Amino acid sequence: MSKRYSLKNVNELSGGDDEFIAVLVQTFLEEIPPDIDSMVQAVNSGNPQLAYQYAHKMKPNLQLFDIDLLTQIKQVESWSKTNKSKEQIIPVLDHIVSVVSGAIEDLKVDFK
Repeated sequence: MSKRYSLKNVNELSGGDDEFIAVLVQTFLEEIPPDIDSMVQAVNSGNPQLAYQYAHKMKPNLQLFDIDLLTQIKQVESWSKTNKSKEQIIPVLDHIVSVVSGAIEDLKVDFK
């Protein structure tokens, strides 16, 4: 099974420094799960501005690990600026949660 993330950008940024790579991975594993949870909670509680902030905050980390969710993150950001119902964004959120959860699982296996 293929990895649900890539270290290509991480390697470019780190110059191949394994310790720095480990720090980046650890930071991702510590920051992204609560950010995802908070974004979902913000949507569910009807706080689109907070959902926007979490979506926007996660974007660089997702791009760094080549987790292809830019379109979905932008959808959350766009949704937050409309008066559309949360039911319209929940399928997008579910996809984000699923993809990120898979990448987190892979990272935890690869960086024990």
